[in-house]
Amino acid sequence: MCYDALIVVALWLVTLFIAVAIAGHAVVGPTMQSILFIELFAFFAGFWVLRGQTVGMLAWHLQVVTVDGSPFTLRHALWRFIGALLAFATLGLGYLWKFIDPGGRTWPDLMSKTEVIYQAKTVS
Repeated sequence: MCYDALIVVALWLVTLFIAVAIAGHAVVGPTMQSILFIELFAFFAGFWVLRGQTVGMLAWHLQVVTVDGSPFTLRHALWRFIGALLAFATLGLGYLWKFIDPGGRTWPDLMSKTEVIYQAKTVS
């Protein structure tokens, strides 16, 4: 998550720099917050749907897959994102749920009917 957070912060800084350059002054308010929130969702949803993993997950050989083996869709991404927001909003309880759940799944996993698996390192 830390790797992905660094990339998102960099993306946000570029967006804010462009917004300030266009406006000529500090840009605040619900419109800018909405743009940054949409960028956050687009970052995670894009990587999950297109690759099954974010840059941070790639570094740790992790991949998100659906429980039933179906393709990972934007709907899965939306529910996973909502689950992640709830997991963070409860001070990480949704991620600590992994230690309570018999399948070791977190709230984002449970809400999106997905799971994170370890990909063995392949040698080429």
